[in-house]
Amino acid sequence: MTMISRRAFIQTGLIGAATLAVAGGVYRFTLGQPPQRFQLDTAAAAALAAIVPAMLQGALPAPPPAATIAAGITRTHAAIAGLPLRTQKEISDLFALLTLAPTRRLLAGVADDWPNAKLADVAAFLQSWRMHRFGMLQSAYQALHDLIIGAWYSDESAWPAIGYPGPIPLPH
Repeated sequence: MTMISRRAFIQTGLIGAATLAVAGGVYRFTLGQPPQRFQLDTAAAAALAAIVPAMLQGALPAPPPAATIAAGITRTHAAIAGLPLRTQKEISDLFALLTLAPTRRLLAGVADDWPNAKLADVAAFLQSWRMHRFGMLQSAYQALHDLIIGAWYSDESAWPAIGYPGPIPLPH
């Protein structure tokens, strides 16, 4: 087993940080001025279209109909829109990283563009972030998880699948 020197470790970290900073800058430059509110652009929608079925695997029919995935994207976007602006910016930054090919490959390990990503690859990426040793990636997973799962099950049309009858009616 080869030991990496401290100098090589620090250099790799600095190169990685610089790469992420440049990628984020390029993404923001291509968008122009950053929006005040989260905007679900085509690239972010494509990422969600791949992530939603992986996150809801087992709760959706296999393969999930396009309308079901679209409903998941719409619900998730609505959940993001209800968050504070600062949180929306952080989510926008997360999608910026996920939608750029180099950072998608480096951070998520998904080689294909989101529309061509295999469900197994997306599920593996989510699981790796869920259990990652870096808290930042665990937090990013938790954000995606909470937004997608929370938005999905907040709609009463998803309740029968989990046996939830709905809230107890109040007496009149």
